[in-house]
Amino acid sequence: MKLVPTASQTVGPFFHVGLARPELADLTRGGMAKGETIVIEGQVRDGDGAPVPDALLEIWQANAAGKYAHPEDTQAKASDANFVGFGRVFTDKEGRYRFVTIKPGAVPGRGNALQAPHIAMTVFARGLLKHLATRIYFADLAPANEADPVLSAIEDDAARRTLIARPVNGASIAYRFDVVLQGEGETQFFDV
Repeated sequence: MKLVPTASQTVGPFFHVGLARPELADLTRGGMAKGETIVIEGQVRDGDGAPVPDALLEIWQANAAGKYAHPEDTQAKASDANFVGFGRVFTDKEGRYRFVTIKPGAVPGRGNALQAPHIAMTVFARGLLKHLATRIYFADLAPANEADPVLSAIEDDAARRTLIARPVNGASIAYRFDVVLQGEGETQFFDV
């Protein structure tokens, strides 16, 4: 018997049946979660700058107190039964997405050094052999960002800036975070 390697497959396309659950785009359970409710919105673009209309984005984050909704987070911080901590959304035909969530609290990292409030994002899209992992930090938390051990480990200032969500029209309740899959302005992705 001759062994033949399996052909590689890309991530996607996705079948919306079973995955399209709009309620997963709101991590606050309709605004019932504790903390500052915010919106994260943006666009996913490919290397040519064209919108990616069929990407799937997932986010994972701590609550406003800096505690994850996970049994392995044993911190003595307050839990929030109304905060889900996980969200999923598809991009629309223009590559746009939108999450409603709360601004996360700081969480400990390696050696218990506090990390700046951030949101972990995973990107699944056609043409990718595996998903991409990145983080969303907040422009209005600059002092915490400067001390963040992960963000400060990125030597290239331009790459570091791709992880910063900016307030929309100066408002602190809506943030813009675009994802560029490759090329000019490519989002910094992590090898996890």
